[in-house]
Amino acid sequence: MRRAWPATAALALALGATPAASAQSAAGLYQAKCAVCHGADGRGDTPAGRKLGTPDLHSPQVAGSSDAALAAAFKESEHKGKAHKGKLTDEQISEVVKYVKTLK
Repeated sequence: MRRAWPATAALALALGATPAASAQSAAGLYQAKCAVCHGADGRGDTPAGRKLGTPDLHSPQVAGSSDAALAAAFKESEHKGKAHKGKLTDEQISEVVKYVKTLK
């Protein structure tokens, strides 16, 4: 029976992928893919963000956009000449969009 514990624990962890776990992964994706230009706060006030003219994610234009519009903009935006399309799944992009809306 003792050997079953690791498998049971792994299953419990996998099934326990709650919104909090999803938010953590979205935050991690944002930090890995977006923060270098948009900054941790989403304001775009970073050396790379200023150089590229990165939009402030708190601007009325961004804040007033639907999740679908933001996801489409993310997929089609180009950074260093490469679009993000195909780099993340639609679900990952959706989670990052939701995370962006939580930035203060």
